[in-house]
Amino acid sequence: MTYQDLLLQISKENDKLLVMTAENRAAIRGLPQEIGDKFVDVGIAEQTMIGAAAGLALRGRVPLVHALATFLTLRAFEFIRTDVGIANLPVKVIGGVPGFLSDGNGPTHQAIEDISLMRGIPNMKVFCPADEEELVQGMKLIIDDPAPWYVRYNAMKPCVEHKAPVELGKAEVLSEGYDVALLVYGFLLKEAQVAKELLEKEGLSVRLVNVRTLKPIDGEVILKAARETRLLVTVEDHFLTGGLFSILSELLVHEQTKVNVLPIALKEKWFKPALLPNVLQHEGFTGAQLATTIMNYVKDAQHSVL
Repeated sequence: MTYQDLLLQISKENDKLLVMTAENRAAIRGLPQEIGDKFVDVGIAEQTMIGAAAGLALRGRVPLVHALATFLTLRAFEFIRTDVGIANLPVKVIGGVPGFLSDGNGPTHQAIEDISLMRGIPNMKVFCPADEEELVQGMKLIIDDPAPWYVRYNAMKPCVEHKAPVELGKAEVLSEGYDVALLVYGFLLKEAQVAKELLEKEGLSVRLVNVRTLKPIDGEVILKAARETRLLVTVEDHFLTGGLFSILSELLVHEQTKVNVLPIALKEKWFKPALLPNVLQHEGFTGAQLATTIMNYVKDAQHSVL
């Protein structure tokens, strides 16, 4: 089932569902003729869309709002914070082409601080599916959840055989391992899987954790990995500040847990626009490059990982 198929199915079953967009129809192009007045396109007016969605939510509707992740989380930030977050309304904010998925676009269209912004809003939760299978599973739960959610839209085909269905607030452990734990979310799971296989050929035992929801974070799985492995590696197409590395750091400090941590993220710069494979290569995020970065860290005696 595709994301669009899911919304069509739910809209027939649930009169409260309302699909809204700020002229970003790529994922929902076939819905207007199917669901009629349950579909609203406000044009390029993200703030207006959020304000209208909040008003509709106050009247018992469940609005799913769509726009490019950059313009939703930056341009409409105050509206999301004030109209949706403070009121704790069940508006679902769907950000298109987040992170590296904005590949050919320049910094103005790159949402690589979106998780930091959204998770900072009280009541707002954050879901980052690895593929369309997880997206569809997660959206069924999110639509029924009374909280506001930010979703990093990703409809790529699955790159792994999932071991567990999506549960909000729960991570998926794809492999057990006791040397290195890779913590990853979104489409970069594919590259992390490649890195895992390469590291295992080098003799390392690797745990691969698909984090799925960054807020709430699955502290139990992450702290277990911290206790049972020698190195935690966070991999994310997001600024170093405010994303998974920051969430992990906050958790470890709160729990007074000490472990080696290697963050792999964007550090104080936007990425170079190109086709997605070239973006990954240029920024050092291919599976092979991730494996090399991790092996170099492990072999560095000052880190005392092994």
